[in-house]
Amino acid sequence: MNYIDKTRQKIGIIGGGQLGKMMILEAKKLGFYVTILDPTKSCPASSIADQHIVADFDDSKAIRELADKSDLITYEFEHIDAEVLKELEAEDYKVYPTARSLEIIQNKYHQKTLLKQNQIAVPDFIKAEVIEDIYKTGDDFGYPLMLKSCTGGYDGKGNLVIKNETEVEKAFHKLAGEKNPLMVERYIPFKKEISIIAARDLKGEMRVYPIGENDHQDNILFETKVPAEISAELKNKAESLAKEVLEVFAGIGIFCVEMFLTENDRLLINEIAPRPHNSGHYTIEGCVTSQFEQHIRAITSLPLGDTGLLRPVVMRNILGSGNEGEAEIIGLESALEIKGVKVHIYQKTISRPGRKMGHLTVTANALKIAAEQALKASQLIEIRGG
Repeated sequence: MNYIDKTRQKIGIIGGGQLGKMMILEAKKLGFYVTILDPTKSCPASSIADQHIVADFDDSKAIRELADKSDLITYEFEHIDAEVLKELEAEDYKVYPTARSLEIIQNKYHQKTLLKQNQIAVPDFIKAEVIEDIYKTGDDFGYPLMLKSCTGGYDGKGNLVIKNETEVEKAFHKLAGEKNPLMVERYIPFKKEISIIAARDLKGEMRVYPIGENDHQDNILFETKVPAEISAELKNKAESLAKEVLEVFAGIGIFCVEMFLTENDRLLINEIAPRPHNSGHYTIEGCVTSQFEQHIRAITSLPLGDTGLLRPVVMRNILGSGNEGEAEIIGLESALEIKGVKVHIYQKTISRPGRKMGHLTVTANALKIAAEQALKASQLIEIRGG
């Protein structure tokens, strides 16, 4: 029988991946008891959770079990059944971020619609219920177009660029448009992709983190540099925009607000994540309070922490390489010999090409130096299928 110290607040996390693991590391520092729900026995968070409910994410009975073992529930990804969480909230269980914010954000069309209704700038978009909607949008917006699955997409999965009219049919069927709701966005030839990690607590108090400048490769985040090289005026506008987004969603906890900076210095909201985010990993070494500690603080009514940047920082993802197979780490010692390098290994047992297996950060007195050191380290370390 597991012993539970009843003087400690108990947190339930849906998901036991790397984000859940990093949440737990911070929760344990503050004395919380943590139970996770994840179908994989050896998931990254399993080794440090106080309890692990091994069950599928759509198992409503298991989610209720998690709720009964916890004082509050949070989650590390969006693709879960919001209806179950809404039912729990109706029964006075605490769910943060709220089921309403999750329900809207997990459908990109609904997400963009709510932002537009609140006069927050987003790329032009329409719902594509039939293939003819895409052809019509091509006539209206011009090509290229961005076709997206309304639900279920992540790390570029569920997104396709349509370069011209001849690619419409193939793209529509590739994203299973007849079974899966799709939307079309005007393609934005952006100057920079930036993101803001922002926190809002139960009292409505907010904190924003230094803006990250992101580089994606093959639709997967490759590198984040902080601070972003943008003007003070744009920095202030982006921070204000992130706060507006949190107000619209009545967000509680950490949210990531991704934005496009256009050639004429206009800011457009790309996507929102209601949780700690890959582009915020730099906060672990780069800021006074990490995004993971901040999330725990926000959802447990603790005071929000200082988001100040300690030094310029660069984060790079370590993606799986080679074939799919048992994960093998190569070059860790060499990477750690480089000044300022910190490596985070997620302990996923199986590596496959493009899978997020870890990340590294480098802090330095200048962003240029941090970027150079991060490049060197990323060339030395590899996680591949054995």
